[in-house]
Amino acid sequence: MAKTRPGPDEPTVIKKYANRRLYDTGRSSYVTLDDLCEMVKDGYDFVVYDAKSGNDITRSVLAQIIVDKESGSGEDEGLLPTSFMKNLISFYGDNVESLVPSYLENTFEIFVKNQEQMREQFTKSFDDMPGMFPGPPATLEEMNRKNMEMFERTMKMFTPFNSGSSDEKKD
Repeated sequence: MAKTRPGPDEPTVIKKYANRRLYDTGRSSYVTLDDLCEMVKDGYDFVVYDAKSGNDITRSVLAQIIVDKESGSGEDEGLLPTSFMKNLISFYGDNVESLVPSYLENTFEIFVKNQEQMREQFTKSFDDMPGMFPGPPATLEEMNRKNMEMFERTMKMFTPFNSGSSDEKKD
């Protein structure tokens, strides 16, 4: 999906029409919630306006994306644990309600920063072991494969008197 932005510091304007269709004014084309989800993941800034009233409805559209993602996964598969959602709901109307958004935002910024540092450290740790790994694994599957190979090599070291491979057919 090609992404066109109106200007270097301006967000893409999305208009939501009465028929619930979303129109990207920057690209002059209709988009879906999945497209907007990808735009978020890719770091593109956008705002969503109700085409009739002109009201900014970005928050409700982002909430709808989250609802769709959460309902599309199994009970245990969602990103937001049920207990977290219940706790969050309990803050609506509470006397600390005004503190929750900034607290969550700051906490999440710290989490993202730590995640980036963890990724950098993870990559560096693979670079520091040139004999064991040729470089950082490109995918989780590759990492799992390398872990299995290392596990199998380790198991062979602990079974030096193994008379034959378990793959051999027995008479």
